[in-house]
This record gives sequence, structure tokens and C-alpha cells, in this order.
Amino acid sequence: MRVVYHSLRGQFSDSPRAVYERLRGRPDVEHVWLTAPRWEGVFPADVEKAGYGTPEGRAALESADVVVSNDHLDVVWEKPAGTLYLQTWHGTPLKRIHRDVMWAPEGRLDRLELDIARWDHLLSPNAVSTPRLRRAFGYTDRPVHETGYPRNDVLNAPDRDARRAAVREQLGVADGVTAVLYTPTWRDDTVFGEGLPDHSLALDVAEFARRLGEDHVLLLRLHSMVLDRLELPEGAPVVDVSGHPEVSDLYLAADLMVTDYSSTMFDFAVTGKPLLFFTYDLDHYRNTLRGFYFDLEDVAPGPMLATSDEVLTAIRDVEDVAAAHADAYAAFRQTFTSLEDGHATDRVVDVISSGSTPAALEGTTTEGGHEHALR
Repeated sequence: MRVVYHSLRGQFSDSPRAVYERLRGRPDVEHVWLTAPRWEGVFPADVEKAGYGTPEGRAALESADVVVSNDHLDVVWEKPAGTLYLQTWHGTPLKRIHRDVMWAPEGRLDRLELDIARWDHLLSPNAVSTPRLRRAFGYTDRPVHETGYPRNDVLNAPDRDARRAAVREQLGVADGVTAVLYTPTWRDDTVFGEGLPDHSLALDVAEFARRLGEDHVLLLRLHSMVLDRLELPEGAPVVDVSGHPEVSDLYLAADLMVTDYSSTMFDFAVTGKPLLFFTYDLDHYRNTLRGFYFDLEDVAPGPMLATSDEVLTAIRDVEDVAAAHADAYAAFRQTFTSLEDGHATDRVVDVISSGSTPAALEGTTTEGGHEHALR
């Protein structure tokens, strides 16, 4: 079996990586990763690689028995008959996606439809996300598997404490220092188009350092869409972890998260650690720019904060803040993370091992914990 993996336009990360790490010891499986130059050094030295979007990458895809991807393969290739394409996707949807978005560059969604038509199986992290994924992608006649995300298995792994310590040491975070992971998402109006402004941070990092002192460190994780769009001033009190290959390591290393509308909130909630929401542009983002599938204010497992000053105050008082939102946090986890039990990869490998495209699945798929007839 020849498996070709793709993660976010050439990274070695996310659920495809978890699946690869589970399968790599099997003698009957060959592995090929689609890569981008900036991530070449992260991949295992002994794995076969092919450039994403290159002729070699196309040849790899067209030789695959199984393709595992966490995003659209926005490249030219012809899927061979009998190839199984598993789409893991890359996040629980709060933000509207694909056909549900309020705006997209002309022709982009039509082009991505070509990839969606190739998918044989789609993963869903939870029951509430399944109908949203089906509707957004027009994915009505093929299997969706509610498995949880393989990438999150490490958050419940027996070695998670040792892994946390190793990552903190690698990042230079001393024992006793509170690591604040900041994961702002991208904005459509600063990514698509011409003459776009440089990416900037809404959080005042200088004030973070002044007010919180040496016992806090800010770990900045930019979205992959804006990785090269921000230049931090020299000496800024920030550890830029945007290039760290695996975000789940950062969830373990961190003591709390500050985010806005990023799907990292759902994965981080698996850890049970505090979440703060810096939603300075909430009305614009929700009502004009992107749109939500549900009202974040109704379910947020932490405070919605409008200013940098409010965020810094909440970080300082995070224990009291977390206690005040404990019930909302528990409900959030029950709704969105109940399948994140450390065994999602097992369930996904079962899908791959079936070796079946939809025509051979005997008419069943799993949603909501039950088997449903495919129509």
C-alpha cells in the first residue's frame, strides 16, 4: 500500500502526521509526503518526499493507493480509479467555510470543488460539526466518520507530561514560568487581494512584558495563511512558535491560551487549561467578514475581551477567571471534544485499512455514533 500525505501546503503536521506515525512501522506500507521548501528540514530523513504542486508531487498523487490530506489539494492531478482519498480536515468549524463563507476571491471556490469531488471519506471531530461540514462542502453522498482528530491523541497520551517538559525546555520556558499561547486567526480581507497591509498583532506585546514580568512568556502561533506577513521588532518579548512543526506540542507546553476565532480553541479545550478570547473585531468578523456557525458569546468557555488591557488583566487573574467559567467550559468540552479520548488515530486507521472507496462500503458510514445508510 502506497500512502501519500499532505498537510497545509507542505507541512509535516496535524492529523496526517498522526496517521503516518501510526502506520510507519508496517512493512506493507510505503510513505510519501508532499512538502514545501521551508519545511523540508522537519521531515524524517528516511521518508520519500515530493514537492507540493510540482510534477513530482503530481506523480506521487497519481501513484497512490491512499491519499491522506487535512486541506484542499489545490493542485492539478488525476485521481486513479481505486485510490482512497481520506480528507481529515483541519479544524472544528466556528467560522463559516467554503460555500458558507460571506465572500471569497472569484473562482476560488469553484476550483476547490474539483478536489472535494475526489474525496472518498471525510472526518468530523464531533456530531455538531458533521452537518456543517456536509453542507459547506456539498458532501452529501459519501461517508463522514465522527472519529475525533488524530492530531489530538497526544493530548491524552501517557507521556504527555514528559512531552510537555521536553517542549518547554526546547523553547526555553523555565519551570514556574506561565506560558501563554496566543493563536490569532487570519482575516480574509488582509490575505486575499492586491496591495494588502502587513500583518499586525492586536495584542500589545510590550505591555504584556511590562505588566506580567519575567514569570510569563508569550508564545505566538500565527495562522499558516500569514506566516510570512509579520515582522516582530528586534527584542520583542515574544517567542515566535509559528514555525514549530506540531501545534499539539504547544498545547502541552502552554498553561493557557489566548485566541479569537481560531479552531485551536476546540483542540486546546481537550487539555482543560484556561481559554481567553480576544475578540476586538467581533462584530465585523461575525457579521461582515466571515460569519459563524453559532454564537461564540453563548458558548465560549472563557471571557470575551475587547481590549488588550482586558486580556492582560485576565491573564494576571486567570485562576479566578477560569473558576468563573468552569460550567461553560465543561459544556463546551462535552459538545465539541467528547470524542477526543486518545484513540482517534485507531479509528481513522480502521477506515484506511478497510481499503474501500464508497462503492465498496456496503452502504454504511458512522455519524452520531450510529450507522446510517448512504444515499
